[in-house]
Amino acid sequence: MELKELIEQRVHDYYWEEDLNCATTMLKTLGEIYKIKLDDQVLDAAIAMHGAGKFGAQCGLVEGTLMFYGVLGRKREISNGEIVKSCYDFADQFQEEFGSLLCRELRPEGFADDNPPHLCEDLTKRAVEFSAKIIIDNSSFNDIE
Repeated sequence: MELKELIEQRVHDYYWEEDLNCATTMLKTLGEIYKIKLDDQVLDAAIAMHGAGKFGAQCGLVEGTLMFYGVLGRKREISNGEIVKSCYDFADQFQEEFGSLLCRELRPEGFADDNPPHLCEDLTKRAVEFSAKIIIDNSSFNDIE
């Protein structure tokens, strides 16, 4: 299955079939792309990472990717320093591409009760594809198994 098609399908299913948040969706989709089974504790840690529990702080799409860098880095025995540098570089590139790292700016409608569910589905699809490509382009992380 082509990367874009996989992302489209998984993001839609994780949102509409499993009702997952953006951070968990990012983690699970990247895990599938890189063939890494994520421990339940990792997924549990992402439960409130959609803007810090809907507070509007750092976007869960960013947080999910940063968490995945740690998981993938450990699996590939990459140094802490290189993982940290890669996370910094990713955040810089994400902000340049999407204009912000903050949920309240990326999701300007906020989290009002009358918002439709999974308002960020299209943004999530673009962000997962962006994140996967950034990881692929990173010389320390780029070999998809």
